[in-house]
Amino acid sequence: MKSLFVAWQDSESRQWAPVGRLRREDNRYHFVYTHGAESMKNFTPFGRMKDLYAEYVSEELFPLFKNRILAKSRPEYEQYMSWLGLSHVHPDSLDELARTGGLRATDSLELFPCPQPTEDRRYEVFFFSQGMRHLHAENSLRACELQVGERLFAMPDPQNQFDDKALLLRTGDPITLVGYAPRYFSAEFNQLMGSLGADKVKVSVEKVNVNAPLQYRVLCKISAPWPVNFQPCQESDFKPITR
Repeated sequence: MKSLFVAWQDSESRQWAPVGRLRREDNRYHFVYTHGAESMKNFTPFGRMKDLYAEYVSEELFPLFKNRILAKSRPEYEQYMSWLGLSHVHPDSLDELARTGGLRATDSLELFPCPQPTEDRRYEVFFFSQGMRHLHAENSLRACELQVGERLFAMPDPQNQFDDKALLLRTGDPITLVGYAPRYFSAEFNQLMGSLGADKVKVSVEKVNVNAPLQYRVLCKISAPWPVNFQPCQESDFKPITR
C-alpha cells in the first residue's frame, strides 16, 4: 500500500494543513478527508468529492491528481524523470507525485508522503529546495553550482510570517542561502534536530538540474537515525475523518 497526504493552503491566512489522504491498495485508489479539512475554516471539498465523511474509491487515479502527472507520451518525459531522480526506478503515479508534490500554478495543493523507516532504521526523505524564486541572483547562481553530495545546513527561521517553523537551507563556508525545506516537513525536521541533535541530521544535495524549472532545480535528501518511539504524521490533522 502506498499513500500520500494532500496539503492545502488557505489563501487568506497563508496557513497549510493536511486535508486529505490518497492511497492505493489492491490496484484501487482511495481518498478520504482528514481532520485538517475541518480545522481550516475556508476549506471547501474538491470537485465532486463533496462529502467530508465519505471514502472515495476508484479504479483509476482521481482527476484532481491525474492532472498533475506528466503523460509518458510527452517528448520531455524522460528528461523530467531524470530531473526527479526517478529515471532508473520504474516509478508509478504516486512515486511521481511524492517527489514533485503535484505542484500547479493554478491552485494551492501539495502532496507528500509520510516518512517510513528504511530497512536499517533511518529517516530518509527526498525533497526539492523551495522558495528559490525569492532568492537574490547570486544565491540562485550558487544553487546551480552545488555539487552532488554537498552538505547543506538547515537554519530555523522563527520570524517567518507564514511559517514560524520554516527552515532555510544554506551552504557551508562561505554561507549562501539556497532555498527552504518544504513547509509540510519543516516541523518534523525541527523535531528531528531537537531530539537527535543537529549534527546527526544530514541534509545533502542529491541532484542539480541546471536547465530545469526552479521548482525542480535542486533535489535534496535529509538523512538521520530513526529516533526511538518516533511516529511521524500523528497530529490530529492527519487523522481521517470518520462518521
